[in-house]
Amino acid sequence: MGVLDGQVACITGGTRGIGRAIAEAFVREGANVVINGRSENKGRQAVAEMNAGDAVHFIAADIKQRQNCDDLVDATVAKYGRIDILVANAGGGSDYAPIVDLTDEAMQNAMVFSFWHTFWTMRKAFGYMIPQRSGRVIAISSVEGKIGKPTISPYVASKHAINGLVKSASKEVGTVGITVNALCPGAIETDEMKTEGPGAAAAMGITYEGLLDIFANESAIKRLNEVEDVANVALLLASPAGAGITGSLISIDGGTSPY
Repeated sequence: MGVLDGQVACITGGTRGIGRAIAEAFVREGANVVINGRSENKGRQAVAEMNAGDAVHFIAADIKQRQNCDDLVDATVAKYGRIDILVANAGGGSDYAPIVDLTDEAMQNAMVFSFWHTFWTMRKAFGYMIPQRSGRVIAISSVEGKIGKPTISPYVASKHAINGLVKSASKEVGTVGITVNALCPGAIETDEMKTEGPGAAAAMGITYEGLLDIFANESAIKRLNEVEDVANVALLLASPAGAGITGSLISIDGGTSPY
């Protein structure tokens, strides 16, 4: 028996990286899991690799659109009959630059990708969780939601916004059996990092390898974190053992953040 037997989870950006690791951890503990991504091919590949039968279902959707976020949550309920756990994991940014040169589009993209999609999916999930008087919402923030670096202000701002949303949301639903938390990982060399990291490094005037070294050296463990580190904490929050944890911004950053 697993600690998530009978539970249903929806994970945005669940085909790779942190989302994929969380999906695999949830399935191992008995949950049925909907994973989301934009690519049908990556979705089919992820489902095949996870080899979990009907316990995993992929739904293709661009979560930068509100209607798609609503439809994703509805489709999770249509597939498995309920939603108990939402993991708002998708997010990121692009076209990083110092603020004096930053475009509106770069800031807007990061806010929609990270913050707005978290808000949209959370709001829709609450519509199911509040009547059933139970639920878990886990937003994937970042160490940069507690501190910050130059030239990546869109990413930093969007993650700070997520943390504020989590704090407020937890106060609204705490008495009806719903917990709302944010995980704040340190740097992890995911596919997203490999895609957008070089551009962020260039905007900072350093190499990609130099950027990774900065992240590692800022931490107490002097290395990057792993996706499994984040998945283990997500599993705790999703399980009955996490019932007393809400409104928390939990660092998984090797000791980088000061709080």
